[in-house]
Amino acid sequence: MGIGLVLIYSASFIFATENFGDGLYFFKRQAVFVGISLFALWGASLVPFQYFRKLFWPLYVLTVGALVATYIPGLAYKAGGAARWISLPGGFHLEPSEIAKLMAVFIFSWLMTYKKPKEEQTGQFWAVSLAMVAVPILLLLKQPDFGSSVIFFLIGLTLLFCFGLPWGYLISLVLVSVPLFYLLVMRVDYRRRRVLAFLNPWNDVSNSGFQVIQSLLSFHAGGFWGTGLGKGQSKLYFLPEAHTDFILAVLGEETGFLGFAVVTLLFVWIVFRGLQIAVQAKDPFARRVAVGMSALIGYQAIINVGVVTGLLPTKGLTMPFLSYGGSSLIAVSIACGILINIHRSAGERAR
Repeated sequence: MGIGLVLIYSASFIFATENFGDGLYFFKRQAVFVGISLFALWGASLVPFQYFRKLFWPLYVLTVGALVATYIPGLAYKAGGAARWISLPGGFHLEPSEIAKLMAVFIFSWLMTYKKPKEEQTGQFWAVSLAMVAVPILLLLKQPDFGSSVIFFLIGLTLLFCFGLPWGYLISLVLVSVPLFYLLVMRVDYRRRRVLAFLNPWNDVSNSGFQVIQSLLSFHAGGFWGTGLGKGQSKLYFLPEAHTDFILAVLGEETGFLGFAVVTLLFVWIVFRGLQIAVQAKDPFARRVAVGMSALIGYQAIINVGVVTGLLPTKGLTMPFLSYGGSSLIAVSIACGILINIHRSAGERAR
């Protein structure tokens, strides 16, 4: 979070001065989000873990309700052609998709822990299970928020892979997903343009390829050591979304490959510790939740790194802990708080 605050200050100062008359506009708001996030992390780490299990259904209903609220005029806030936010007092906005990604971990963990024996798995059981997964994904796709839908799917696939779903089922699931993925990407104009720009951004330098080219130029300018904090040029209206989705490009320019490698290794360490906690957990539900939370943080980091380095098509997913935005920061802080909670619970049982 500290690194994120420094980067947001550097990346947004000129933009905030020109547009809001206050160079610290984004920095001050992010500092408030950091305070809330630390409180959320602390709270999630202290709540007895069994409460998460007991409150599964109220939390699920609350998540679906928040996603539905993005379609209600007066509540919904639209930006960039997508209605993904709920308007809050004080000019703040809540992004329910971040809550939905957290809830994805609990949905799949709950289904895999408390599923009925095979002889009791009726058609109704499978229909309810499918609906529990499909409703949030469909609401996310409708916003549209394809990136969060992909994270939702990857979390489920990871938990199914880690906890014993037969290979035949996994392969079938992937094969069924391929044509669906094709329809959702290649049959939607703006997504197809992003894929084509990913394949060759130089074909459309001033439009669909502009963002990734500017990002690559930022990394190139940074070299190994970087140009120095505050001295980057890409944030001077060359690189769009410099303080949000592409903040890693600012990091790469100002701190070089060295700073980029340090931040990447920090994320590897967080995910590694999360998986260690999962191995230590004795409670089957807690073990699945720990794997899911680790996957949530890891996948978001991997996708963001892939986008800013041109290894994946452009997608509006923030970098956990670093990008500007309260909803994402609070969500990943809660995920870390839950991991600490599971670790503490496992330690107490061991003693």
